Amino acid sequence: MLVMFLGVMLYLGIYLWRGMTDGYTTTFAYEYTADDGVEAEGLIVREELVLPGQSGIVDFRLDEGEKVGAGQAVAYLYQTEEAVQRQDELRALRLEAEQLEYAMAQTDAGDSVKLDETILDQLTDLRASAARGDFTGLEDQVLELKSTVLKRDYTYGGTPEGSSLSQQLSAVQEEIRALRAQATQDTRSVTAPQAGTFSALVDGYEQLVTPETLSDLTASGLEELLDRQVEEDSSALCKLITSARWYFAALLEEGDAQRLSPGDQVTVRFSRDFSADVTMRVESVSQGEDGRAAVVFSSAEHLAEMTLLRRQTVEVIFESRTGIRVPKQAVHLETRTVTGEDGAETEQTVYGVYAVVGARAEFKTVEIVAESGDFYIVRSVSDGKAALRPGNEIIVSAPGLYDGKVVG
Repeated sequence: MLVMFLGVMLYLGIYLWRGMTDGYTTTFAYEYTADDGVEAEGLIVREELVLPGQSGIVDFRLDEGEKVGAGQAVAYLYQTEEAVQRQDELRALRLEAEQLEYAMAQTDAGDSVKLDETILDQLTDLRASAARGDFTGLEDQVLELKSTVLKRDYTYGGTPEGSSLSQQLSAVQEEIRALRAQATQDTRSVTAPQAGTFSALVDGYEQLVTPETLSDLTASGLEELLDRQVEEDSSALCKLITSARWYFAALLEEGDAQRLSPGDQVTVRFSRDFSADVTMRVESVSQGEDGRAAVVFSSAEHLAEMTLLRRQTVEVIFESRTGIRVPKQAVHLETRTVTGEDGAETEQTVYGVYAVVGARAEFKTVEIVAESGDFYIVRSVSDGKAALRPGNEIIVSAPGLYDGKVVG
C-alpha cells in the first residue's frame, strides 16, 4: 500500500510539474470580418422642394418619410379651434361609414373568424409598439383596432333595434356632407405640387447645398459648410424630397480619397442616428487641398429612413475580408511534403495552425488573408476533416509541438 501511495504521488507530482512548465495554452478560432475603412464627416444632400408656411393651425396628413403624389393633400390648415374639432368628427364619421359598408358586404360567416384573428394580431402589434416606446404610429394602430372591433360587432348583428345598416349609412353620409360644407369656410388643404417624399423638417441646408452644386464642391467649401451654424427655417411649412437618389458629401484625407474613383461601389456605414451599411456609388473626387479632398457618394436606398438626417459621421469601407481569426502566435511556417496529381512529391513551405483533435495536435494548412494587431485572418486550404473551421480549439503555445503530438 505504501509503495502504491508513493507511486501515485510521484505520478501526480510529475503531471503537475509538466503542466506548470510546458506552457501549453489554447484558444478557440472564430469567424471574423476585418474592414479596411476610414472615418469621415459629411453632409447628406437631396433634391428638396420647400413649401412656404401659411397662417392657421397645421395638421400634417402624412408621416415622416411617406411618399406623396402630385396633388395629394400634405396638410390641412384650420383657422379656428372649432375647425379642428370638426375635422376630428369627420374622421370618426368616415371611419363609421367604412365599418358600415364593410358589414353590409359580409355574406360568409367565416369572415367573422378572420376578424377575430385580425383583432388578436392588432392587439399584439399595439402592445409591442407600446412596450418598445414606439409611439409614431400608435394613433393609427388604435384607430385600425377600433375599426376592426366595430366591424366584427356589425357582422354579428350589433345594430340598433329597428334600424337597418343601409339607413345608418345614409344618416352618417348626410352628416359627413353637412360637416364638409361647413369646413369650406375655415379649412383648406395644402397639396403637393409634385410627387416626392414628405419631411416636416426644414433645417436650412436646402438652399445652401444641392445636388447641382456638388460637382463643383471642394474640400474647403465642404469644410465651410460643416462649420457653418445653420438654423431651422421657421417660416417654412414642410418640404418634399423630389428624387429617390440622395448624396453624401464627405471630407476625407487626400491619400484615402485617391483610393476612390468615380463609378466605384463602396460601403458607407452609418451608425449613429441611423444604423445601416449602405452600398453607395462614388460620383466625384475633388482635387486635394491642404491634404484633404471632398468625395461625393450617392445611393437610392433607405431614403425614407434618412429624411431627418443631415450632418453625419460615417465609416467609408474600402474592402472587407472575412475568414477565421487566430492569434499570430498560433500560426506556424513549416516545410511539408506535398504529393502532386502526377504522384511526384515536392517540398513546400506552408502556413498552418495546430488544432486539438481528440487528444492530439493536428496541423491544419491555412492561407493568411489579412492581419491586424496581434491576430491574423486566415482561410483553410484543406477540405474535409483536415479543414480549419470556426470553433476549433487551436494551440497557441506548447513546447516541442509536432503533428500528432499527444496534448490531452
